[in-house]
Amino acid sequence: MEYVKAAEVLPERLLREIQQYIQGEFVYIPTLPSRRRKWGESSGAAQYYLERNEEIRRIFRTGASVDELSGKYGLSVDSIKKIIYSKK
Repeated sequence: MEYVKAAEVLPERLLREIQQYIQGEFVYIPTLPSRRRKWGESSGAAQYYLERNEEIRRIFRTGASVDELSGKYGLSVDSIKKIIYSKK
């Protein structure tokens, strides 16, 4: 998150209105819900896990055991089962 000077981005009238409530403090202004990104969208993590989980399902369908997948991917047996049996 980047620090931005309010006087440089807000109209003077709006800045004076905000100063009625707070002065000399930091204020966080959240992103509009319509512009929020989902978890992992920016970093690519979401796509990575989608692809990894699909690969786990594919390998399981070809005959690999849950224990083998657990060792290969460094995940618990329960995590592998959740991936395999999820409805995605």
